Amino acid sequence: MSTRGVNFLDQWLANNVPETTKADVISVDELTHKLIADAKAIGIKRSEIDEEVDSLYRTILDAIVHFDPGLLD
Repeated sequence: MSTRGVNFLDQWLANNVPETTKADVISVDELTHKLIADAKAIGIKRSEIDEEVDSLYRTILDAIVHFDPGLLD
């Protein structure tokens, strides 16, 4: 289990899922690629994130659908 991976994911979602993001395949795909690139830039491997969630796609989609600025902070 990677605490570093899940902490990064939580913070990244809070900072990168705007309320205007649409819950469509293209938006989720773009956010997924950005998340992976941002993680790699600070030395976090995708496997550290993947082991914390069943599906990265589903996690990002859920964050978009259930976006609430007060809950993510």
